[in-house]
Amino acid sequence: MPAAISPTVRQRRLRVELRKARDEASLTQEQVAERLDWSLSKVIRIESGAVNISTTDLRAMLAFYGVAEERINELVQLAKAARERTWWSGYKKILSQQYYDLIGYESAAGIIRQYENLIIPGLLQTQEYAQEYLKNDLPPEHSTDAEALVDVRMRRQEILEIDEGPKVFFVLDEAVVHRQIGGPGVMRDQLRHLIEMTNRSHITIEVVPFTAGANPGLRGSFTILEFPSAEDDDVLHLESPGFMRVTRDLQDAVVTYRERFERLREVSLKPEGTAVLLNRLADSL
Repeated sequence: MPAAISPTVRQRRLRVELRKARDEASLTQEQVAERLDWSLSKVIRIESGAVNISTTDLRAMLAFYGVAEERINELVQLAKAARERTWWSGYKKILSQQYYDLIGYESAAGIIRQYENLIIPGLLQTQEYAQEYLKNDLPPEHSTDAEALVDVRMRRQEILEIDEGPKVFFVLDEAVVHRQIGGPGVMRDQLRHLIEMTNRSHITIEVVPFTAGANPGLRGSFTILEFPSAEDDDVLHLESPGFMRVTRDLQDAVVTYRERFERLREVSLKPEGTAVLLNRLADSL
C-alpha cells in the first residue's frame, strides 16, 4: 500500500509544508495569528497536525506567506486528501490519538521493524490471544471497548496479507513467547500462528534468548516505520505500560533505535533458531 494512500502521511506532509512556507516567509506563529486574526493556539494546532485546516483558512495562510497560486492549489488538494475517511476512522472514539496515528503510519509503511519485550506484537496476535490480553489490560470503565479493540487488531493485520504490503521484521524477547496469556491452549495456538508467519517471505521473526543477558531491548518496546517515498521521514513509536508516543520529527532518535534494533538482531537466535524454539514451546503445551 503506497504511502500516498494514507491520510495520516498526507497530514504530516501538509504540516511540514506549512512550517516550511512560514519559515521561508520569515514569519513567527504570533505574526501569523495577528495578521489572520486567529488565536495563537489555532496556528500552533494547525502546524502540529492536532486539527484539520479548512480550505479557506489554508488559502488565507498560504497567500499571506506569499506562496504561488499553483502551489497553493496543490496543498489544498493535499489537505482534502488528508481528510479522507479510512477503516480506522470508525474507531476514533475508542483509540488514543497516538494509537490512531500509529495505525495510519503503519498502513502506509514499506518496512516495519518492531521490538517487543512484553507481549506478542498486535500484528501477530491471534484473536483469542488479543481477547484475553485486552480483557485483562483495560481498566473497568473501558471494558466495553474490548471487542472493538480486538477488531482493530485483526484489521491491522490485513497489511500482512496483501501483495504490496510491507516487509516486516519482528524481534521478541524470549519472555514474550513463554508468557502464557489465555492459558496453554490459547498460547499453543498463538505459537503455532507465529510459526506459520515465519514461513512468509516478507515476515521475519527472531527471539532474543534469556542467555543474551543484558541487551539493548531492556529499555522497552519500540517500532520503526519506514515509507516508500524519500520525502517521508521514518516514524518511531515507543510504548511501555501506560505510555505510548509517536515521534515523527526527531530523526536522531530514529537512528539510535534503528542501531538498537540491529544490535538486538545480532544477539537473537536468528530466524532458524527462533523456529526451533517456537516449535519446542508449542509442542510442550
